[in-house]
Amino acid sequence: MMMMMLGLVLEFVLVLMKVAWAIALAALRWVARPREKRVTGQVCVITGAGGQLGRLFALEFARRRAVLVLWDINSQSNEETAELVRQIYREQETHADREGGVEEVQPFKPQVYTYVCDVGKRENVYSTAERVRREVGDVDLLINNAGVVSGQHLLECPDELIERTMVVNCHAHFWTTKAFLPRMLEMNHGHIVTVASSLGLFSTAGVEDYCASKFGAIGFHESLSHEIKASEKDGIKMTLVCPYLVDTGMFRGCRIRKEIEPFLPPLKPEFCVKQAMRAILTDQPMICTPRIVYIINLMKSILPFEAIVCMYRFLGADKCMYPFLAQRKEAMNNNEAKNGI
Repeated sequence: MMMMMLGLVLEFVLVLMKVAWAIALAALRWVARPREKRVTGQVCVITGAGGQLGRLFALEFARRRAVLVLWDINSQSNEETAELVRQIYREQETHADREGGVEEVQPFKPQVYTYVCDVGKRENVYSTAERVRREVGDVDLLINNAGVVSGQHLLECPDELIERTMVVNCHAHFWTTKAFLPRMLEMNHGHIVTVASSLGLFSTAGVEDYCASKFGAIGFHESLSHEIKASEKDGIKMTLVCPYLVDTGMFRGCRIRKEIEPFLPPLKPEFCVKQAMRAILTDQPMICTPRIVYIINLMKSILPFEAIVCMYRFLGADKCMYPFLAQRKEAMNNNEAKNGI
């Protein structure tokens, strides 16, 4: 019995040493930026590629000469993204010609593929994934980016829109992962990125369905990360992206307290994606932008609920979505509302 207890104590000490080492490595990443990995020639699937964030992700990966597989429910916006990607490829080829020949300088010629896919429909996801495997090949990077918002108060929101939000923002991650993860496990190589939101870490009033869907996406991502760790497939990486509100128009009208807004404005989409790309290319498990999101999430975990309410009211975050909801309602009344951006 004494030997068992001694063994347990020694193991616990070893665990504490490993925890301290992990903390030290994490701190070092903040000081010394790790080298970014190469993704040249790797197949990258991006859902919601026709939207603003999806398009920016596509352009960033194109600049790194990845093979782009763009999914979106809107074929026109998806093709517009693809054309911008092709333009980058052409510019790279022209530059290579000036350097002394494409075949010598950049022998690999990346391509872009577009697929119309409604990630809110399970069978559509699986059939499109099968086409990708057949027409493009094995997928190396999966960027789960597609998202929608209903923009209605809970008691006014039709059940169909609530279900749509949950399916696109959360359930679709299950389906895309089930479609591509098996091959990643076989190869012990791959990277799955979940583009979530700070509203999946802490919530606010008026967007219950959106918050629930993002909380679900984060829970799925974290559980999957543990499962991959348990499988000892160290070649598969996971990155969770949790930005503050991004100025894409998705939450147009959302406002916190005007005196504080200059210190915490909506993020520029370009900044958000560049921060996310840095995390992805350095295999960072999680990125919150701006960094104050880490602090807010920690405070939410340790402070009483009423204390959180006081802070929300001070920041104007308790009703920050109400102007957005009012604009959305007015637009719906004018038959101009859209279900996703």
